[in-house]
Amino acid sequence: MSISPFLNLIKQAHDPAVPSAQRKGLASVCSAHPLVLEAALQRAARTGRPVLIEATCNQVNQDGGYTGMTPADFRDLVLGIAEKVGCPAHLVLLGGDHLGPNPWKSLPPQEAMDKALTMIEAFAKAGFVKLHLDASMGCAGEPVALSDETVAERACALAQRAESAAPGQAVYIIGTEVPVPGGAAEALDHLEPTSPDAATATLQVHETLFRRVLGDDVWGRVIGLVVQPGVEFGVEDVVIYDRPRAQSLSATLNQMPGQIFEAHSTDYQPLPALRALVEDGFLLLKVGPGLTFALREALYGLDSIRSVLLPQQESLRAVMERIMTQQPAQWRGHYEGTESKLAILRHYAYSDRIRYYWPQQDAEAAVETLLRQLGETGLPDPLLSQFLPVQYKKIRDGLLSRHPRAVILSAIDTVLGLYDQACGAEVT
Repeated sequence: MSISPFLNLIKQAHDPAVPSAQRKGLASVCSAHPLVLEAALQRAARTGRPVLIEATCNQVNQDGGYTGMTPADFRDLVLGIAEKVGCPAHLVLLGGDHLGPNPWKSLPPQEAMDKALTMIEAFAKAGFVKLHLDASMGCAGEPVALSDETVAERACALAQRAESAAPGQAVYIIGTEVPVPGGAAEALDHLEPTSPDAATATLQVHETLFRRVLGDDVWGRVIGLVVQPGVEFGVEDVVIYDRPRAQSLSATLNQMPGQIFEAHSTDYQPLPALRALVEDGFLLLKVGPGLTFALREALYGLDSIRSVLLPQQESLRAVMERIMTQQPAQWRGHYEGTESKLAILRHYAYSDRIRYYWPQQDAEAAVETLLRQLGETGLPDPLLSQFLPVQYKKIRDGLLSRHPRAVILSAIDTVLGLYDQACGAEVT
């Protein structure tokens, strides 16, 4: 793993000989689901292009996170899948997202930061090469939003710990204007892009402190700023990128040598919007729930085929509904409405809270049963056409194996393909 792909992004972003229409970007795959990881690594193996895979602080940390994995565990999972699908290890770029005190923000500030410092050290030692320093949240006894100076001091401490663990091995992303991980729960009517003044102030405060404390070399590897370009998704809505509204923010990048913008929550954006984001300097595009949403669509499409072929079999949807209603912690508080409305949102919302339930033993067993049974029955063309028309066409054209697992990977790959196109890659 190398930081050179990120430095190349910076170089072409600020090269006057490269017009914005020719800018290239990089998608960030933010998921720990093995099938999502497999699809992303298969694409990298096929295209020879680097793949950036990121884990969040809540998902993976020294305590295991909600996946039960430490950074080293996550690295081993990714590299193990890469080896299985024939993806060279040098194409795999690992990143850590929202690395800071967020998982422990109910603790006093120093205690929470001690945990965060231990976490980022674990990420650095495990070979993660892109680290998002996010100390923007208040801890116990602090205001929800902290001053730029306090955020910068904590980000600097995090970078210092990472450098002590793995000197010169990582690039850093800073920024405090971070959309809610996993999608917004509130109405999206008043979403505003980051103001140029706020972006400039954040960068200046961090630069002054980093150069003084950590030196020019480390600051030279602070390559990007998380900003809000005006994109977001919620439970049932998506805010599509509105280029004119972000024009002044995009123009600010010209006064930020060595920097690019990172855009979170780009899930469900159409291809023209994704491409416009890259052309406007948002060269790192985060996508996560949109990939597991595609996974769920494929699984439920296969489930519908099975319901015709084996009508006596309990459906996958029924299994997932039972699991989610018995253990509501991951969706309650994120969805509102009548019982019938909640039943729809649990399965089909853009925020995709169902993704937290796929690793459970009963869910994994139900998926394996589905795949095994369809492997035995086969996937008849008329049913594929009815329930999975995109994959049906690929199978009919000889581009896809007639196997349920291949169908799922293809559905995820379709989303990844949009990001490849948006980032300036040739269609494959």
